[in-house]
Amino acid sequence: MRHDDAVTVATTAGWILAAYLAGSIPFAWLFARAKGVDIRRAGSGNVGATNVFRSVGPAWGVATLVGDALKGFLPAWAFPRLAAGLAGASAATWPHLGLFCGVAAVAGHTWPVTLRFRGGKGVATSLGALLGVAPAAAGLGVAVWVALFAVLRYVSVASIGAAVAIPVAAWTLAAARPGFDPVLPLVLTALGLLVVVRHRSNMVRLLAGTENRAGRRTAGGRVRATGDTRP
Repeated sequence: MRHDDAVTVATTAGWILAAYLAGSIPFAWLFARAKGVDIRRAGSGNVGATNVFRSVGPAWGVATLVGDALKGFLPAWAFPRLAAGLAGASAATWPHLGLFCGVAAVAGHTWPVTLRFRGGKGVATSLGALLGVAPAAAGLGVAVWVALFAVLRYVSVASIGAAVAIPVAAWTLAAARPGFDPVLPLVLTALGLLVVVRHRSNMVRLLAGTENRAGRRTAGGRVRATGDTRP
């Protein structure tokens, strides 16, 4: 391996590691902890935005959603630009660095070193990463999510539907363009499969008719969290 190639590989690995560590920041745990709640023992027990929304409050849930999305967006969008600027090189030197950093951030959210590798389902972080590398795909995912949630009121169904729709659209668009590049649709397929697999318990409850719909509140005013419906 030439010296320049070795430097490129080492630089790429360093940024991907940084993206994983960024994804490992447990905003749900931190925000809930600030209110005296261990989110892993509250509500559905999941470390994510909807469980914070239900168990701690809407403002903290929204803050968690934004934080989780940003830790996907910033590695995917900013890291390639930072890498190019620091190296005095063109971003073309690392053509898929943003995509790989986005995936690493999702992996950090899903298996965070900060919480002994027990994290969330990666929907918000995946959306943030998509906004950084494929904003049209992110827009499609949001549209599908909103439509399914508006009709069915299941966060889990909306998340699974978006996770399936995005790679299908990516393959369709990639195949229609000259110079077919399979990297983006392959990565989006892997992310979609990860989201679907992480919702397997939700699918079991959906089939059993026990999955919780959004909007049900307890007597104390908080939304009831009997089902694992977190994105």
